Amino acid sequence: MTAPPLRRNRDFLLLQAAQLLSSGGSQISAIAYPLLVLTLTGSAAKAGIVAFARLLPTAIVALPAGLAADRWSRRALMIGAHALRSAAVGSLALLLVLDEIAFWMIPVVAFLEGIGASVFATAQHGALRAVVPRRQLPAAVAVVTGREAAVSLAAPPLGGALFGLARAFPFFAHAASYVLSTAALLAIRTPFQEERERDPWPLRARIAEGFRFLWAHPFLRTTAFLFGLANFIGPGVLLALLVIGRREGLTGTQVGVLLGAFGGCILAGAFLSPVVRRLLPVRGVLLLELWTWTGCALFLIWPSVYVLAASILPTAVAIPSTDSVVHSLRLALTPDRLVGRVSSVWQTIGLVIAPLGPLAAGFLLDHATERASIGVFAAFGLVLALWGTLSPSIRTAPSLDDLAEPLPASTP
Repeated sequence: MTAPPLRRNRDFLLLQAAQLLSSGGSQISAIAYPLLVLTLTGSAAKAGIVAFARLLPTAIVALPAGLAADRWSRRALMIGAHALRSAAVGSLALLLVLDEIAFWMIPVVAFLEGIGASVFATAQHGALRAVVPRRQLPAAVAVVTGREAAVSLAAPPLGGALFGLARAFPFFAHAASYVLSTAALLAIRTPFQEERERDPWPLRARIAEGFRFLWAHPFLRTTAFLFGLANFIGPGVLLALLVIGRREGLTGTQVGVLLGAFGGCILAGAFLSPVVRRLLPVRGVLLLELWTWTGCALFLIWPSVYVLAASILPTAVAIPSTDSVVHSLRLALTPDRLVGRVSSVWQTIGLVIAPLGPLAAGFLLDHATERASIGVFAAFGLVLALWGTLSPSIRTAPSLDDLAEPLPASTP
C-alpha cells in the first residue's frame, strides 16, 4: 500500500508543529541572550560563556538522553523536557521584570534550557522515524529543515524587536512556545516507539551497543566527526556576526535581520534540496557544504559585518541538502531499538565541540582583532573541506537509492 504524501500525514504535521514551536521560541531567545549580556556587561567573552553554557548539555546529556529515549516513553520525555525549559526561561523573564538579574543567573538558565533541548531533540529523532515511512525519510528531513529555516527567518528579527520593547519579552514568548508545543505532542496518535522487550543488559553495555553500531559504519562515523567539527564554525561565526554588528552600531532588530537572512537561505536551500539530491551524489552534497564554510575568509579582505553575513549565506543554502542526506541515512541504517542511542552517540561526537565555537569567538573578539578572529574559523573550515575531499568513507558513501529497500539493521 502506498504511503500518503507528507502533507496529508496528520501525525507528521503535528510533530512538525511541536518542533517548530519549540524551535521558534529557542531562536527568539538565542538572539536575546547575547543582547542581554552585551547590554548588562558589554563583554563579548561573557556572551560567549552564555552561548557555551547553552550548547554544552548537547554533548554531556546526549548519551543518557538517548538511553532514556530507547527505554522509556519518547512522548513523555519530550513533554518533560518542555516543562523544564519553560520553567527555566520563564524564571529568567520574571527576574528581568523584577530587576533582580545578575550575570551568573543567565548561564545557569541557558544550561538548564540546553538540557531540555538535548532530551527533546534525542527523543524527537525516534518520533520522526515512527510517524514517517522509511522511503519518505529524506523528504521528511528536508521538510523539517526547510520549515525550521522559515522559523529562523522570522525568529531572530522578532527576538531583537521584542528585546527592544522590553528585555523580558523574548523570554516570556519562549516559555509560552513550550506550552503550545506540548499541546501538539499530546494530539499525536501514533506511538513514538515500537513495542519493546525489557533489555536485561547493564547500563554500560547498552550505551556501548550504540557506540559499536555507529563505529562499525564508516560513513556514519566519518560524518559524525566531520560535521561535528563543522559545528565549531557555525555557532562561533554567528556570535561573531552579532557582536561585530553591535560594535558597528546596528540595533537588535537589524542584527536579527542579518541572522534571519541566514535562516532565509536555509529555507531557499530546502526548496532546492530535491534538485540537489537528484543532480549530485551523496559525496557531492556533503562536499558542497564543507567547502562553503571557507567563504568567511572574505571578511579578511573586506572587514564589514555585511560581508561576513553574505559570506555564510551559501553555506545556509547547502545545509538542508546535507541534513536530508546524512540524517535520513542514519535513521534508515539504525534499528528502532537503537535509534535513541545511536542518535545520541552521533550527537555527542558531532556536537561535543559546538559549545567551544561561541566561547572561542567571544574571547577572540575581546583579545584579538576581528580579522584574526574570523581567520581562525576560515582556516578551520579549510581543514575540514580537505578532510572531506580526501576521505575514503565519503568517497564510497551509500546511495539514497538504497532507501527503496530496508537497509541492513543488525549490529555488526
